[in-house]
Order: sequence, then C-alpha cells, then structure tokens
Amino acid sequence: MHSNIFFYVLLFLSGRRLGVLSLLFWSCLTFAEDNRPNIVFLLTDDQNLYSMGCYGTPDVITPNLDQLASDGIVFDHHYDTTAICMASRANIMTGKYEYKNGTNFSHGDMREEIWAEAYPMLLREAGYQTAFAGKFGFNIGDGEEGRGRLPEGDFDRWGGGPGQTYYQTAKNKSMAKYAEDYPHSTLSYGAFSRDFIKEASQSEMPFCLSISFKAAHRPTTPDPKFDDVYASKTFTKPGNYGREFSEQFALQSKQGRQYVRFEEWGYSDRYDEVMAIYYQQIYAVDVAVGMIRKALEEAGVSENTVVIFTSDNGFFCGSHGYGSKVLPYEEASRVPLLMYDPRNGNSGKGYRTDALTGNIDFAPTILELAGLEIPESMDGRSLMAIYNDPQAEIHKSLQLINAWGPLVAQSLAVLTKDWKYIYWPYGADEFVPTEELYKVSEDRLELLNRVQKNQPPEVLREMRKRYDAAINDWRKDAVPFNRYEGYADFYDRSIPWAKKKGNLSQ
Repeated sequence: MHSNIFFYVLLFLSGRRLGVLSLLFWSCLTFAEDNRPNIVFLLTDDQNLYSMGCYGTPDVITPNLDQLASDGIVFDHHYDTTAICMASRANIMTGKYEYKNGTNFSHGDMREEIWAEAYPMLLREAGYQTAFAGKFGFNIGDGEEGRGRLPEGDFDRWGGGPGQTYYQTAKNKSMAKYAEDYPHSTLSYGAFSRDFIKEASQSEMPFCLSISFKAAHRPTTPDPKFDDVYASKTFTKPGNYGREFSEQFALQSKQGRQYVRFEEWGYSDRYDEVMAIYYQQIYAVDVAVGMIRKALEEAGVSENTVVIFTSDNGFFCGSHGYGSKVLPYEEASRVPLLMYDPRNGNSGKGYRTDALTGNIDFAPTILELAGLEIPESMDGRSLMAIYNDPQAEIHKSLQLINAWGPLVAQSLAVLTKDWKYIYWPYGADEFVPTEELYKVSEDRLELLNRVQKNQPPEVLREMRKRYDAAINDWRKDAVPFNRYEGYADFYDRSIPWAKKKGNLSQ
C-alpha cells in the first residue's frame, strides 16, 4: 500500500476525526509508504480449551483453527481477566482492567472518554479502515447500563448488534442482507469479513477487522448445516469432571448460577448430547475462519495481515460439577489464543509459549502492530515481545476479577505463571472469608488447594503480598463511577467482614 498525503489532508478537511493536527502531520510523514499490516481480530463467546484439536483434544474437528495454530504461535497460558462477556470485551477494547474501564453487567456502560482510547478508535484516527461485526457486548455513554449508544458510526463498516444478538441472521438488522445465503449468523460473519476484506484491500489504507461471533453462547443453536459432524459421537470427559472434584473449592463459589447449571444444562446426565451441540457451534466458527483466511488470500493481502483468534471467556462444561463461566477457575478463565504474523520469522515453526498473558494485552498488541504509541493508562503489554521470542515474559502476575453476580459468589484472584491465589471475601451467615492456592503449572485441574495443606507457606505469603498489591492498585486506580470504588474494601483481606463497607452491586 502507498499512502497519498493529499488523501490524508482531504480526510482532515472533510471533518473525519483524526485527532489533533500533529497526528495528521505525523501520519503523512510516517506512512508516506504505508506498509503497516492489516489486522484481523477474531473473538468467540464461551469457548474453552477443550474445543480445539491444537489444544490436545482428539474428539473435536477444527482444521482451520489447527492450521492457524500451525502457521503462527499457540499461547498456552492465556487468561480473561474478567470471565464474563461484557467486561471481557471492554477489557479487550481498552487494554484496561475492569475497574479502570468501569464496564460490566450491573455496573454500567463504558464512558465516552474511555471509549475514545479504545483500539478501534485509535486505529481509525491513525488512518486504518475499521470494521466490526457480531456481538459488541456493551454500550457507550454516561448513563445507566444499556442506555448508551452502539458505536455504529465509529467504524467504517458495521455489522454489529445490541445485547446478545441472534443466531438467526435475519434478526440482526445490520447483517440481514446475508440472511438468504447464510441464515445462521456464524457463517454470515465469515461473509461479512469476505466482503470487507475484498473492498478494503483495494484502498491505500490498511484495515482492522474485528469479528465477534455469538457462538458458542447459549441458547445453544447450532447451524443445522453441520448436524452430521458430531452425530452420535461420544466425548472424553476431563479429569476434573463432576461434583466430587469441587470439595476443595470455597463454599462461596457454589452459590451462583455456575453450580446449579451443571444439572440444569444437562452436563450431569446428557454430557455427550450437550457437548456435541457445543462443539458443533465451534465447528461453524472454524468454517468461518476458513472463509476469512481464504478471503485474505484471494485479495492478495494474506502476507501482510496479522490474525488473532481468542475467546471472551471459557466455559466449565461440567468440570468440577459446574456450568457456565465467571469464576476464576481454569475452565472459565483460561482460553485459547492463536496469533499469526506472516511477516515474522517465527511463524510456521510450530512454536508454543507458556508465557502468562491476558485479554488486556490485545489493545497494546494491536496498537504496536499499527505503529502507534501505547497509552500509559493501559494495563496490558504487547504480545509481540513473545511472538519475537516465545521464551519471553511480559507479566509477572495478572488479576482475575469477579465483581458480578450475587455478592456471596464474588472474588478476586492473582495469578502468576505457576500459582493462582483466590480470595472469597464474603463472610455473612454460614460463610467465612476463604483462601485458595493452586500450583497451576502442575495442577491445571485445580485438584489440590494448597491452603488446606499449608503447603508451601512461603508461596502463600508471597501470593498474599501480590494480592494486597492488587488491592492497592484497585484503590488507587478504580474509576469513580459505576460502583467500583467500594470494591477495594470488599476484597481487602485485612478488613474484617463486620467492617466491610462500600456501595457494592448485589
């Protein structure tokens, strides 16, 4: 691509928001020959690690995702710092922890000033063509949750929708034109991507395409086109399947909807049937990914397009006798991450990394790829340091936040490459504040709570220090709106339950 300086001047004079004049001047000088990569960011909903062949599950069929893994780098230690869709998507867009972007169910919409520094806005200001399709997940505004706007006008091409969106393409207003050929929404997003890539590749400007699949979110509605893929198939249960493997968990963790959904959603007695539907939805995503990569090839831009694939959160699918997500345990918080940069010499070598990464890292990564400065307010770090050296580390620790749902089941965790410490602060009635400690590098199934064994005490002391530091960060940096300030006291393990106070969501 070759930039046209006159083109940038016209954009500025025509009123398109490019920030300050200095940004325009910088853009003209820096991108006189525009070799910045295109970026494709693909996000699924409620997808855990068990759902892809490249993560060691022989029961599933995911050829396109497995090929993407082979072409790029697989991240084996990647987490969603809030394991619920609204907050996770806000974390992804902003590169900030939930308490710094102020966005989650029962808290509120994202403020305009925070959205202004999200990666789609910053890339569009810097001359990228931007497109979004699928479940956006939150609104923009200064009012109550759900009363703000969808950012349709903030993208060059829009195929997004409010709320959870629909699996029936015809019901998604911005995608309705695809309904005849692709009545199920999953493949419609592949078609939207194909059309945008074809058009955008004709321009002198690079593009950033963000696709947010509804799959595999409930209500379980797989594309009938793929009914035969898992018909009558049985599936291997994980080693921590069932209620007997949750005895080491805090009583608080069993008070939310995650516990009852083990039975309500059929994991307890219809496991193969339920999982066949779940995997069928992800199979359709795999087909859509194939459509997108084919479109990149046909448009002649595949060699200059970075592809990132991940999920907004995981899913228990019966592990520990739980369903759904939200909690800080592995199946809900640890998710797939594949990244492919065709320009990089480490591509195609089968590399995997066990570096600790989080969903707050996507915005900084995308900004670095676009040649933009990463705002100091972002908590994440660019993944490119790891792509350039799979042995590199970018985080010593991450926070896993659960500030949603019944107060009794809310928690805060700190995570290192080897250890996870969880604190459950609720202490009313029959509950007592509870600690958990797992050596996740050796115990991915989280079967041994080391606090119960007081083993090893020096690690517990160190993880408590990290946790206390996270509380200090929360107290210092939490936004002064949407009921986040009081949570520092709620999570503070040094404050007795009788003295807990703050305006907390119930």
